[in-house]
Amino acid sequence: MQLKHYLQFNDLTRDEYQHLFERTRRIKEQFKAYQTYHPLHDRTLVMIFEKASTRTRLSFEAGIQQLGGSAIYLNTRDSQLGRGEPVEDAAQVISRMSDIVMIRTFEQEIIERFAANSRVPVINGLTNEYHPCQIMADIYTYIEQRGCIKGKTIAWIGDSNNVCNTWLQAAEVLDFNVHASTPPGYEVEPERAGLYGTDHYEEFTDPMEAARDADLVTTDVWTSMGFEAENEERMRDFEDWQVDADMMRAAKPDALFMHCLPAHRGEEVAAEVIDGPHSVVWDEAENRLHVQKALMEYLLLGKIET
Repeated sequence: MQLKHYLQFNDLTRDEYQHLFERTRRIKEQFKAYQTYHPLHDRTLVMIFEKASTRTRLSFEAGIQQLGGSAIYLNTRDSQLGRGEPVEDAAQVISRMSDIVMIRTFEQEIIERFAANSRVPVINGLTNEYHPCQIMADIYTYIEQRGCIKGKTIAWIGDSNNVCNTWLQAAEVLDFNVHASTPPGYEVEPERAGLYGTDHYEEFTDPMEAARDADLVTTDVWTSMGFEAENEERMRDFEDWQVDADMMRAAKPDALFMHCLPAHRGEEVAAEVIDGPHSVVWDEAENRLHVQKALMEYLLLGKIET
């Protein structure tokens, strides 16, 4: 097999995502039926963390074990990477001792340098610029709940961060639309988001207008990891960008609400929304496990017929 990495959403094609979503459905069915499935027996996943995590570590570690493999956790504070070892050197060594690597770090450049020197597939578990595994889980959750996402409208309310960037990439790959509303000074940066054009997204100064008739409303924390020093300023700037019941009423009656978690009730989302009937955040969180199992299977074994 040709070596393939997953560093941002547009690393895979629409056909590849269709395969992954179908494999996710089948793998999840097997999991729910307590059917053993060990295609990655004796394979080792190395997980490298420079940023804190709950869902990413749990979903990858449980996922590889459920596929018959094993996981090794490395925190940069506890390894030579945290003491100045070049990323390129670490990649050469780690990829000779494992079968697949997941990295959760700061700059996208770090993971790209690692992948360029790796003998095995590398997966982006989150960087400052992108969060592709999260959006793959979000889109699968939408498909599971409502069917095909093509042509649908997703309202992004809040910061133009790594999750927003990845939604914008996904819209181009899978042919849906993003209505993005951010406070002044936090607008989408197309080049940073890795966009080819503007056909699949529109920016709104009024978040209520962005949410109007949307099929899905989604958001994230106002202060992402690495921006804690700006927290007080962001609390003021984002005050009018909370997803509340009025905003959900502006969306379609059957619109879904998503949040990648952790969430701050009373800040980016009202409790009545995240805990209400439109919310699918717990299904969304669980589906990280299943889409990542399908992704690891694909990167290591290629297409498996369902």
